Amino acid sequence: MRPPKTRPGDTIALVAPAGPVPADLVEKALPVLRGWGVEVGVGECVRAALDGYLSAPDEARAAEFTRAWLDPRVTCVLAARGGYGSQRMLDLVDWAALRTAGPKMFAGSSDVTALHRAVNVHLGLETLFSPMPATTLFDAAAAEHLRLSLFEPDGVRTIASPTASPLVPGTATGTLVGGNLALLASGLGTPEAGSAHDAIVLLEDVTEYPYRIDRMLTQLLRSGWFDGVRGIVLGSWEGCGAPGPIRHLMLDRLGPLGVPTVWDFGFGHVPASPTIPLGARATLDADRGILRILP
Repeated sequence: MRPPKTRPGDTIALVAPAGPVPADLVEKALPVLRGWGVEVGVGECVRAALDGYLSAPDEARAAEFTRAWLDPRVTCVLAARGGYGSQRMLDLVDWAALRTAGPKMFAGSSDVTALHRAVNVHLGLETLFSPMPATTLFDAAAAEHLRLSLFEPDGVRTIASPTASPLVPGTATGTLVGGNLALLASGLGTPEAGSAHDAIVLLEDVTEYPYRIDRMLTQLLRSGWFDGVRGIVLGSWEGCGAPGPIRHLMLDRLGPLGVPTVWDFGFGHVPASPTIPLGARATLDADRGILRILP
């Protein structure tokens, strides 16, 4: 199900389901979000003092997310940043209670891939794999594409990448799934694992050595997660080494799947990253580097 679009006067809830959130980046982002004509509710974990690699205890992060979702004023729950920790809170969320609140949009990326999978599986909703406001990558282009995706989704049904090139040419249609490679691999064996069957898979990651990327891809391949995949869209691999060897690795591990695959689509841990709707049906043109979101 596609949640209703955001409208002026709605409330966007900013939450911290993973790592601690730098206060200066929150304060920088708030005027941008409020400039969209919405109220912004800032969760307690977002304001928590920086201490360790989690924004707050698991129970507190789960409670913040739950409160935001159950708030009738809120139409979008937006992760302030990623980091680590989203998986740890999934079993503490009362998904049955969240279903009673009706459809809402969830947005974020990176470690928040775990929450995307949970919302997709437990609530049956589309979500937005998007840049996050309390990060250095939330630039004007990234913010504007997120705004359009929330307020005017029909206006961003075509996402084109000027940097993209085909690893395997062709076109494919399927449901958009995926996100951060490490979170997809570590989610195997959990209720939210899902699969790539009849899907166009988005993959990106940051600061991972090539052998670790190889290991995660191999784990997904050997588990059968990629069985029935229709196409693959590869995003950014910042801090993972020179692009050439990563591109060769992708061709080596994913090329034998024989499905249209595009390299360097420009989403993930990079400036001006577009927002991409997970759970939506889309057509991939690998030759031209274009994703078309279907109605």
